Amino acid sequence: MSKQLIVSQKQKFSDWQEKNIQNFSIDLSFAEVPESERTKHVHRLHPYLGKFIPQLVEVFLKKYFQPGQMILDPFVGSGTTLIEANLLNMSSVGVELSEFSYLITKVKTQKYSVELVEKEILDILNKTKEFSRKIQKNQRSLFEDWSFEPSEYFKNWYHPRAIKEIYFYRSLIPNYQNQDILKIILSRSARSARQIPHYDLARPKKPVKEKYWCLKHKQYCEPINNAIKFITRYSLDTIKRIKEFDKLRTSAKIILLQGDARKIKLPVKKESDGIFTSPPYLGLINYHEQHRYAYELFNFKEYPEAEIGSPNKNGNDNKERYKKDIIAVFRNMNNYLKSGAKIFIVVNDKHHLYPQIGKECGYKIVDVFHRPVLMRTERDNNKFSESIYYFVKEG
Repeated sequence: MSKQLIVSQKQKFSDWQEKNIQNFSIDLSFAEVPESERTKHVHRLHPYLGKFIPQLVEVFLKKYFQPGQMILDPFVGSGTTLIEANLLNMSSVGVELSEFSYLITKVKTQKYSVELVEKEILDILNKTKEFSRKIQKNQRSLFEDWSFEPSEYFKNWYHPRAIKEIYFYRSLIPNYQNQDILKIILSRSARSARQIPHYDLARPKKPVKEKYWCLKHKQYCEPINNAIKFITRYSLDTIKRIKEFDKLRTSAKIILLQGDARKIKLPVKKESDGIFTSPPYLGLINYHEQHRYAYELFNFKEYPEAEIGSPNKNGNDNKERYKKDIIAVFRNMNNYLKSGAKIFIVVNDKHHLYPQIGKECGYKIVDVFHRPVLMRTERDNNKFSESIYYFVKEG
């Protein structure tokens, strides 16, 4: 990158920062917010590439909406908007096409008997620990009186011991009431237990089967050979996070629906006060492949034809098709929005599609805010930018 381009980019970021501080009294890059706050309580129950940080949602909801109002999110993803709306005592309705993303958000937002959750998580964990000890000692036991056939994906990306521990845990899940929570714990563990470089969890290219130089730890590391350490870690972490959110949540209603936002019917009348959402970025992330381990474990249905903007083989990332699909979503949401409703769309709009999308949906553009985004989950830690379009529904 040339020095002139670097200087120009820094000036652009500086101009954005000045405008954002004037409007929100805060820098919307949130560069100074520690990782623990970016991923507080249930926001980190499961990694999810591409989600916006909760502080961004909080800032906009606080400035432009009031407690008691209703917020829509037609692209729920991992549920950030719904959670932050609840914390601010705002009702919310969310729609998600992906069964896996829907599950993540359902687990984050559902109200639980915290005591039962802790009891069940610890019970299945202890059974799996005992099983793990026995297979390490090659002991035959009642715990091994079960059969399973791992998929080719698991045979390729996991150590044999990790496969046994993961599949054994999965076999126990039907014995418990809080099965969805246990699925999320196992999915999160399976993500970490893959035989991949420690520094490349987000976009691994191939499994590693031998010792390798680790860019994260600056030393030679061995390929991961078990899953139980992650199952243990994430079991305890999940209990902690669910307890934290249970103490903070309000009584504001959360309605979560699994389906296609282009045509789904919402169980609310024309009473919603606005939208805060982040549509899929055109051609950037294939969410099915991002979470292939979960799809293999739980046989989630895939929707390759319907997935908006995905860089798959179905042409979903064609610009005109993308624009048409996004317009269809917001036109459908218009059926549930009040006149004058405020719409905030967070997107990396490198093709400048959203001014036209807004016009086609009957929205008047009020403002556009920009922010640099630190890609903290990516190895290169580069910056890219997001735009937050502020529209108002006319008529």
